[in-house]
Amino acid sequence: MTVEDLKVVVFQVGTEEYAIPIQYVISIEKMEGITPIPHLPAYVKGIVKVRGELIPVIDFERVLYNRQIDNSDSIRLIVLHTEEMSLAVLVNEAKEIINIPQDKLKQVGLVAYQKTSYFTGVANLETRLITLIDPLLLIRSLEGIREIQEFMKSEKVK
Repeated sequence: MTVEDLKVVVFQVGTEEYAIPIQYVISIEKMEGITPIPHLPAYVKGIVKVRGELIPVIDFERVLYNRQIDNSDSIRLIVLHTEEMSLAVLVNEAKEIINIPQDKLKQVGLVAYQKTSYFTGVANLETRLITLIDPLLLIRSLEGIREIQEFMKSEKVK
């Protein structure tokens, strides 16, 4: 692996592959123990306790395709940590950890489009295209996430 390689966790949402840089990923968990919380935005499945911390669970299928994720054994929670907050994203399948050479990364013109500003590039590999996601930009783009952050902070205090 060279310095220019980007190490990512690859996962599937719908039929597409996405990736998040490994430095944001705390763990990959089975989907269990999600507590639904009423009146949160539709993309929030609820909260889950991971390593003693309560974190919101975001249904990535809902965020990307506006439909609810189907329950199956392959569903995983990818637990992420950014400087703003921790969260878990619900994905169809967590596939692998790979290194993407810098020369295989292409910037996407969609970055300027506000709703997909968290897509930071596309890895153009031999047999597949993988869309890269910046979790911090994702958090900043989600409507209502500030209220959830405040709620999580108030829960931590108790």
